[in-house]
Amino acid sequence: MKPVWITRKWVTILLHAVCWVVIFSLPFLLRTSYNRNEHRAPQPDDVALFYFYIASSSLWVALFYLNAYTLVPSFLHKKIWRFVALHVLALAAIYCFHLGYFALFVTRMPFKAAGFFGYNIFPYMFILASSTAYAMLLERQKAMKLSRQKETENLKTELLFLRSQVSPHFMFNVLNNMVALARKKSDLLEPSLLKLSSLMRYMLYETDEQRVPLEKEIEYLQSYIDLQQQRFGKNVQVNVSIRDIDCSHEIEPMLLIPFVENAFKHGTGMIEHAEINIDLKETNGILQFLVSNRYNDLTNGTKDKSSGIGLNNTQRRLNLLYGKNHTLLINKEDGWFTVSLQINLH
Repeated sequence: MKPVWITRKWVTILLHAVCWVVIFSLPFLLRTSYNRNEHRAPQPDDVALFYFYIASSSLWVALFYLNAYTLVPSFLHKKIWRFVALHVLALAAIYCFHLGYFALFVTRMPFKAAGFFGYNIFPYMFILASSTAYAMLLERQKAMKLSRQKETENLKTELLFLRSQVSPHFMFNVLNNMVALARKKSDLLEPSLLKLSSLMRYMLYETDEQRVPLEKEIEYLQSYIDLQQQRFGKNVQVNVSIRDIDCSHEIEPMLLIPFVENAFKHGTGMIEHAEINIDLKETNGILQFLVSNRYNDLTNGTKDKSSGIGLNNTQRRLNLLYGKNHTLLINKEDGWFTVSLQINLH
């Protein structure tokens, strides 16, 4: 990543000025080094030629930026013949300037057209090539900047979309829990509703942030597990281990819950000895999250089509947000479905 000061406008202007000063000082520096012992009497036209050199150098600079910022963007790609015609006119204008200056101020040195083209064609072509390359570089940088901006906006939009998909899916499962408790006329309905209200408060007011304290995400996760345990009771053995958590860390909100949702979705029902294991720990900023559940391929085939929304979205969010700073392993073996997630919280 480039330092911020490099991208400042005044730094660019200063670098350009230094480059031009160095380029146009080279003839004087080289002449001084080669003619160190030569003593020549001042000539009447020396002052006029000195000012002529400054004026012609200014023309080269003007041509460079005119070509880079106007001619190349406007004509090179679509109207090449106009681009060529304008440069012919620019060369003619420089020729007229030289002719007029010599006629007015340089009295002892006649102006020759052959000498003009012999001395100026190469500098003109050099300015043309370098300014065209500079203009193309500017266009490429502009395109890359626009692409990064679009990518950032698309990323934000996609993350909001994925998060909005997680919330309804979660609410659908929790409300089903409430219906089941209401049918049983369970005394657990009221505390369950209180837990649900706290979960909704978290979803509505906390998840708008890009990051939330890890502690709040764990509280949210624990409340959801409690609601599910109330629903299934002794029909499902749920083993939860949450330990060694540094509360100073932050995490993307609602990132862990889909894995637990998936475990309760596919690890319950007509499964013999249903069991769900949830292990969460943090060591030196590395979050390790393990969720495993027994599964049955025969019963899983009857699950609704939306059962994989939360898990798929979470995989996508992990790739967008954490990239190479996370590792996600999903394994199905010997009747167990296991998800192992590791995130570098730094």
